[in-house]
Amino acid sequence: MKQKIFKIVIKFLSIGIMSTMMISCNSENKKDAEQNKSRESFKFLAEQFADIKIMRYQIPGFDSLTAKQKELVYYLSEAALCGRDITFDQNYKHNLLIRRTLETIYDGYKGDKTSEEWNKFVTYMKRVWFSNGIHHHYSNDKFIPEFTNEYFTELVKNTEGNFPIEKGQNINDLLAKIVPVMFDPKIDAKRVNQQEGIDLVKSSASNFYEGVTEKEVEDYYKNIIKKDNPQPISYGLNSKLVKENGKLVEKVYKEGGMYSDAISKIIYWLEKAATVAENDIMKNHLQKLIAYYKTGDLQTWDDYNILWVKDNDSHIDYVNGFIEVYGDPLGMKATWEAVVNFKDINATKRAQTISANAQWFEDNSPVDSKFKKKEVKGVTAKVITVAQLGGDCYPSTPIGINLPNADWIRKDHGSKSVTMDNITYAYDQAALGNGFMEEFCFSPEEIELQKKHGSLASNLHTDLHECLGHGSGQLLPGVSTDAMKNYHSPLEEARADLFALYYMMDQKMVDLGLMSSLECAKAEYNSYIRNGMMTQLTRVELGKNIEQAHMRNRQLIAKWCFEKGEKDKVIEKKTKDGKTFFVINDYQKLRNLFGKLLAEIQRIKSTGDFEAGKKIVETYAVKVDPELHKEVKTRYEKLKLAPYGGFINPVLKPVMESDKIIDVKVEYPDNYIEQMMHYSKKYSFLPTYN
Repeated sequence: MKQKIFKIVIKFLSIGIMSTMMISCNSENKKDAEQNKSRESFKFLAEQFADIKIMRYQIPGFDSLTAKQKELVYYLSEAALCGRDITFDQNYKHNLLIRRTLETIYDGYKGDKTSEEWNKFVTYMKRVWFSNGIHHHYSNDKFIPEFTNEYFTELVKNTEGNFPIEKGQNINDLLAKIVPVMFDPKIDAKRVNQQEGIDLVKSSASNFYEGVTEKEVEDYYKNIIKKDNPQPISYGLNSKLVKENGKLVEKVYKEGGMYSDAISKIIYWLEKAATVAENDIMKNHLQKLIAYYKTGDLQTWDDYNILWVKDNDSHIDYVNGFIEVYGDPLGMKATWEAVVNFKDINATKRAQTISANAQWFEDNSPVDSKFKKKEVKGVTAKVITVAQLGGDCYPSTPIGINLPNADWIRKDHGSKSVTMDNITYAYDQAALGNGFMEEFCFSPEEIELQKKHGSLASNLHTDLHECLGHGSGQLLPGVSTDAMKNYHSPLEEARADLFALYYMMDQKMVDLGLMSSLECAKAEYNSYIRNGMMTQLTRVELGKNIEQAHMRNRQLIAKWCFEKGEKDKVIEKKTKDGKTFFVINDYQKLRNLFGKLLAEIQRIKSTGDFEAGKKIVETYAVKVDPELHKEVKTRYEKLKLAPYGGFINPVLKPVMESDKIIDVKVEYPDNYIEQMMHYSKKYSFLPTYN
């Protein structure tokens, strides 16, 4: 882009102005070169343990922000860190007890810290931090310590420090409570249980319900929710439902309610942020978010989301609240999360091109016309640079976000879609030369296609998924957003993925200048089918079914298309050197299959056809081929890679002049344990039990 502008300048402007432009361009090019050199020399991979790799990400462009913008990012980042305890407690009611006990031992144990058992203890503690609790962040299964409960008892009794002991209790009482929870695999075995035919609430360890059954929950909200409301409130989103004295009671997350101490700190920093907001629009939605946290009122939450989604001018942006419902087996209650970011101007042009053509994509979708939006409103797409992660987005984070989640707000007011460019870049850099492609790609041509187009293809898929996929389609009048119950999340993710996959192979993508040729789409098709049929199984324990919503979505799509295209060998299962591969023979026919499945899943969602949704998920998304699973795990283990990744946050340090912030500096720590211990000391505001 710079070269093209420069040629126009040479043709039309005077020599004096040209000289100025040359100096400016050379300076800009030098700055870019220095930044690229800095990124190339940066150590992205920090450490690896269990099935986890810990990485670091940079904040390119931060120094280009104004002093006021940096101050705003700092305040929002502090707010993002203050809700960490909330996420731990929401994931499981004993998580804070366990985390604080582990940290007390790490700080105060007086015995041998060089033994193999001690190393196993440290690994377990790091896993608890990574998953924001004792259940695996992806599979939802409780992970059991590799050290014995006898060793754990010895650790506790030889530690000096303040254990989280309740009033009137002692160390033995602590051990009596915590040992069974940590070591007995039968106690609270799954954080989120999606198994058909059982009480999903009672069998899930997540801390959104207590003393109630699935039917009681459904009946409670059925009596509250008005089916004919064209602007339905997300009832239950920010509360825990419990039974007290035989009656169901909602404990609302708000200042003065549940999680009050942490929420008060979040409010404090949001109020600071409002004083340096970039404009009146940002100031208004920050103040509305503060009002929501103070009252817990879900109508105020909707009002905030409408204001927030209309803010397209601010360079700085954020996500902060109880947002995603993946942690609730019934898909109603939301886990707290936060992301602070600013716009990547150059990369955003790609996303804006997609957004500007949203109506064309909606009109030409293969779904039934009655399920399409007649007018797509306010789809705002951008590529962002993440400055801080918090809550359920830390240490493991998504690479794209589309919000708000309320369907009626998407329909009437639009949505914001973001791709996290510096996060995807960090993933790519940390994975260079790890041998994964060579092991799981069928041919050298497939590898070359991936190397040439894989990065752009992945980003385009994310853009389409977040910007258009989640925002596409509409519910028929009277259909509840909760109609799919526990199948909502995998079906919604499949719908967004299919929208992206269908359009990846459309000539429109080339015509818009988003890709040079459809070879880019082929790279994404290869990657998606390879992952959905095989490589994501590296994340599943042998003998287990698939539980996580995104993984269910990917297998659903891949297996459905494999089965429906089997007669024509659209996707062919091949064996080479005793290894299994899935090879696409006809990309256009595969695209047609993506379109057919998209039409069906949109129909299911739009009509609230629960039985059809249940059938398609249970048939294609859950069960795993045990022989293929074993083979994939064996091949992957030889590479000595970690299938899951998360990040150490950069540290933002204010530069003070008297009591005023005049600048903010960025530091990039590389010690995972130090950051986690620091966060637990500085940002832990909640009691052990809430």
